[in-house]
Amino acid sequence: MTIPSNCEAGNKTNVHPHGILVYGDSCCYFERTHMLRINHAILHVFDFTSCVNVFSQGELDLESRLIKGYVSKHVKKAFGNIDNKRGEFAPDSMFASELQAYFAGQHNFVDLSVQIAEFISTELGRMSKSESTDLLVVDFEEEEQLQGGSADEESVTASFEGRVNRYFGIFLLESRQAFMHSIAYGEDGQPCNEIERHHAILPNPSQKISSFAVINMRSMEVAFQDKKRVIAGEERYLIPDGLLQCSMQASSKEVIDELTRIVEEVATEYGADPVVSLSKAKAYVCDAAEEGEEADIAPFDLAQEVFEDEPLRERFVACATEEQLPERVRVEKKAAERITRNHKIRTDTGIEITFPSEYANNPDFIEFASTPNGLISIELKNIGHIENRR
Repeated sequence: MTIPSNCEAGNKTNVHPHGILVYGDSCCYFERTHMLRINHAILHVFDFTSCVNVFSQGELDLESRLIKGYVSKHVKKAFGNIDNKRGEFAPDSMFASELQAYFAGQHNFVDLSVQIAEFISTELGRMSKSESTDLLVVDFEEEEQLQGGSADEESVTASFEGRVNRYFGIFLLESRQAFMHSIAYGEDGQPCNEIERHHAILPNPSQKISSFAVINMRSMEVAFQDKKRVIAGEERYLIPDGLLQCSMQASSKEVIDELTRIVEEVATEYGADPVVSLSKAKAYVCDAAEEGEEADIAPFDLAQEVFEDEPLRERFVACATEEQLPERVRVEKKAAERITRNHKIRTDTGIEITFPSEYANNPDFIEFASTPNGLISIELKNIGHIENRR
């Protein structure tokens, strides 16, 4: 690979959070991509219909494109879910200790997965109506790469030291019933097709999984989703309360929804334009997330950015305190980009408009004005081309 003419060879190389490869005072632009690599995967079966649990002693064959594709799709779908809740292990969490020992090379992957399977199968077996479930355990990595442009290969490699994150994933794949055809033959040797019911159909890769957990090896932070189950007469969450022994914090989506709800309520209460205020809030969250994988947002700073008048700022901070929002709120970049990049409004006349959040406070693109008769006019400006979207 060759260094572009606007970059000087031999200068120090750095990678900017936005994907800019910097050589001294010059820079080249690259696009960041993320690649998942599955290191280990294993499947355990809890069949409560036939009362047979099968704890596998061998890993899944990742050389099989079908198996690797199935595992990768479920991991990727769960890993990037904006509804994932956060958790931190309790100081006395036995699971955290076992997992740290595994990451340190003191435990075997299969043995650890069997321990997890034994615990989950026992807990599910204590339900009044146990659901047949398969347990998928995965050791995987997320590797950040640069694409586009050109640069010295050694420099690019050096710039990405420490950018491979390793994770441990636990996925409960609830089986479902399905009907399938069965080809049979009668006594006369003629085909006689039948319909049979199958009890162990795994969820498709495109389907959501309701219970899973992903743990970051480096930070030991937990991202998970789970549903309440009645186990031994007690309603609780199996994954955070039973298996992991970790806290349950709001998801990035829940945090953003709560912040924007308070902004809209305060703006409406004080007669400010809720559309502009809400768009400013979204733009602030989106900009904050641009600097890294997470946005570290202080409600006080958001109030300073969104509201010009001090009474509105104070009211927002008071509402955030009442809702017990922390002084600093972490929001994942993926969630921030997906939820806040655009703003959508709908008028009482049935017109819908979607626009980039940062445009709401820019009269060069869109402007909201109150008319003497108390109605609202919206003016779109500097449009060079309009195309129909289906």
